[in-house]
Amino acid sequence: MTLTTTPFGMRATAAEVLDGVDLSGRRMIVTGGSSGLGAEAVRALAGAGAQVTVATRNPAAAESLVKEFPGTRAVALDLTDLASVRAFCDAWSGPVDGLIANAGVMMLPTRQVNAQGWELQLATNYLGHFALAVGLRSALQEAEKPRVAVVSSGAQLRAGFDFDDPQFEQRAYDPFVAYAQSKTADVLLAVGIGRRWAEHGITANACAPGWIHTNLTRHLDAATMQALGAMDADGNLITPDFYKTPAQGAATTVLLAASPLLDGVTGRYFEDNQESETVDGSPDVMAGVAKWSVDPAAADRLWDYALPVVR
Repeated sequence: MTLTTTPFGMRATAAEVLDGVDLSGRRMIVTGGSSGLGAEAVRALAGAGAQVTVATRNPAAAESLVKEFPGTRAVALDLTDLASVRAFCDAWSGPVDGLIANAGVMMLPTRQVNAQGWELQLATNYLGHFALAVGLRSALQEAEKPRVAVVSSGAQLRAGFDFDDPQFEQRAYDPFVAYAQSKTADVLLAVGIGRRWAEHGITANACAPGWIHTNLTRHLDAATMQALGAMDADGNLITPDFYKTPAQGAATTVLLAASPLLDGVTGRYFEDNQESETVDGSPDVMAGVAKWSVDPAAADRLWDYALPVVR
């Protein structure tokens, strides 16, 4: 399989990726779009003419974006609450040209579960987005070239999906392993959509945005941040060379969601605006997509595991 390449490097911004792309009349949904990478994706998409719905737990937090771009609106959505997801889908009318599964939580220090008993990182990062995509399937099919862009992470290289104990009911809870598993599940979501919905014209791809200072890292302790070189001994944030700005971090997201360069591409994983090579997952590997993250059998099994929960 030939990997998809683009002319954009790791320092390209979301606005640069969409420069010259006309999204007038296109309707986009960005979960977690009120801050961080999500807000930068909203700015780039709206700047290219798209009508963007910011799906967020706190719509008031998106007030400045709504004022900045008149075609933008904010709607309440709590991905940990499947009733909230259903309400969002039931209230939606018309086509969806692009669904960006951006919202997420990282390394909760203690095991927490949602109403269905799903570990909260898996419930937020994967299950809520799965339910949202399934609930909006008919709306996606109404669009001309509908896409789903799933924001995953390089953490997917660290752990496959544990079908024997996905909710950490038997094994000891590990914040990072739980996060890594949820991000593997995100890639498997894109693979699953690609396998099931391509015949309906719906494409889906996943990406790793890279390291960026956002609220996502709020649960990381000082020792971890210092080990990354992202915090000094006094607790002040610093920016290592390998970090990106939020605008750069959102570039691959909008590439997947709206660039004509990816027309017809589905079920793939991208980082730094390029499709990634498939590699063996390992703590020592720093780039690529793990074989377990794009395994079609695992994608099918995860789909069948989650579907009864969201219906």
